[in-house]
Amino acid sequence: MPAPLIRPETPADAAAISALTTAAFAGAEHSDGTEAQIVARLRDAGALLLSLVAERDGEIIGHVAFSDVTIDGKDRGWVGLGPVSVSPGLQAGGIGSALIRDGISRLKSSRKGCVVLGDPGYYTRFGFAVAPGLTYPDVQAEYFMALSWDGPAPMGEVAYHPAFTG
Repeated sequence: MPAPLIRPETPADAAAISALTTAAFAGAEHSDGTEAQIVARLRDAGALLLSLVAERDGEIIGHVAFSDVTIDGKDRGWVGLGPVSVSPGLQAGGIGSALIRDGISRLKSSRKGCVVLGDPGYYTRFGFAVAPGLTYPDVQAEYFMALSWDGPAPMGEVAYHPAFTG
C-alpha cells in the first residue's frame, strides 16, 4: 500500500478529523471519549500549534495534534503531542508513527522539546523517555515522557492547554 500524503490540516478537514478521532478512540481502554472534542477546542482556541493529517486517495486516515504546554506556569518552548488518531482498520500500520515523526521534524526548528502522555511501549520508539523532575499531576511517572532536542529537559510540572480539560 502506498505511503499516505502527510500535510497540514485545512479548515475543510475539521469534520473528517472529528469523525476519525472518535472512531480511532472508540473502545480504547485509556480513552474517556473526549479526544475529538479536545482537538476541536484546541482549534477553536487557536491553540493547535501543528495539526497534520495523513491522506490516502482523498480520504483522511490519520491525524496528529501538537499544542504548546507550560512548565511551572511558564512557556519554555515545549509542546505536547496528542491526540494521535488512525482509522481503526489501519492502526499498527505505521501511519501514526509517520505522523509523529513528521510533526517532530517540523517542530524541531521552533521548539525545544515535546511531552507525551501515553504507552511507553509505543512512544519510546521515537526517543521519548521519562525525564526525572518533569512531571504531570495524577499520572504514573512511566506514562509521562519527554523528548528534548535542545539540551536537557527542564524540571517542573507540565500543564496542557485548558482545552484538554474542557
